[in-house]
Amino acid sequence: MKTQQDPKGVEAYGTWANCGSGRTPWGTYLTCEENFNGFYSSSDPDLKIPEAFQRYGLSHQDRGYAWGQYDERFDLAQNPNEPNRSGYVVEIDPSQPATKPKKRTALGRFKHENAEVTLARSGQVVIYLGDDERGEFLYRYVSHNAWQPGADIDDLMDNGTLYVAKFHDNGSGEWRALTPETTGMSLAEICIHTRQAASKVKATTMDRPEWVAVHPHKAQAYCALTNNKNRGLKPNKGGDPQPVGGPNPREANQYGQIIRWVPVNQDHGADRFHWNLFVMAGNPDVHAEGLKAGSENIHSGNLFNSPDGLSFDTQGQLWIQTDGKTSNQEDFAGMGNNQMLVADPNTGEIRRFMVGPKECEITGLTWSHDKKTLFVGVQHPGENGGSTFPDGRLARSCVVAIWRDDQRAVG
Repeated sequence: MKTQQDPKGVEAYGTWANCGSGRTPWGTYLTCEENFNGFYSSSDPDLKIPEAFQRYGLSHQDRGYAWGQYDERFDLAQNPNEPNRSGYVVEIDPSQPATKPKKRTALGRFKHENAEVTLARSGQVVIYLGDDERGEFLYRYVSHNAWQPGADIDDLMDNGTLYVAKFHDNGSGEWRALTPETTGMSLAEICIHTRQAASKVKATTMDRPEWVAVHPHKAQAYCALTNNKNRGLKPNKGGDPQPVGGPNPREANQYGQIIRWVPVNQDHGADRFHWNLFVMAGNPDVHAEGLKAGSENIHSGNLFNSPDGLSFDTQGQLWIQTDGKTSNQEDFAGMGNNQMLVADPNTGEIRRFMVGPKECEITGLTWSHDKKTLFVGVQHPGENGGSTFPDGRLARSCVVAIWRDDQRAVG
């Protein structure tokens, strides 16, 4: 963690590549650093990229941002430790704008999608975390102590155990602790090289775990597994196998699925759970039968692929947002643009709610205090030049507000 800019290794400078979010019981906001690797490059073409960096997708080339050309922090040849300060959940207190955000390293370092916070029966803080990479893992953090108003928040967020999910084909599963005893790594190494720690306990490689959502009235949790073209064909970047089966039942999975688990004794603090697939996206109009047709709750009226964002409303309805193929051809014929759907967890019924403009991702969801207005993010419309949303000129990302004409609650 020590760099030229911070020789003591105690203060990171900035946060970027932020994806999803989370909300804590004490009123702070969690923002999640995702594809941080794309901002680093090397001025030395012969620099040997460490294996630990390769696991996170770091290489000589960035994704075109060129930050390393203007700030040596992002040049691996000059600051080889800087990437270890990226890839965390960052806590921001909106009620204290003058305070510094805090990177919560105890929650692990990977490509964080969102951070879903709930409480165990004991009052311990439980945070579910997805790593959005093909063949990576689903995590859970459990604080050592219980939360109550006035509790030491730094203690809750710094002192706890990080777990990774192991799914069994019989519908059972367990959370495997990432500790020095189970991994042979120091606690600091686990926090920085979290993917490697999860590999050591033989966690289940997943089809890109994205948003996690916890049911507001039941001890249930859901995770969007968006897709994985490598499933059954090649290992992940750490060499872990990606077999077909269990929660990832399709080879070269192009449609994605949503997994649901129920903790033992209805307690999110329990180390064991039971799981099933709430929905397998698919296209029964193209594939009359088989796994590519999707699960029984998929039909011509609600076709979608690549579930990404997940959120529950206060009534217990699950809102699903997509970020997938919008070609509307071949295997994706009839699916149209990315969209938002709403599902009934009790019946499995899924209905389309809205469709975005061309070449966008529908992402981010929240409600006004009175639940009468729904706010939805429309990200990068027309990224390939096929849209001028929202006003017919230069395509722009935006937030859309939706309300009912009769002023009733939306969700």
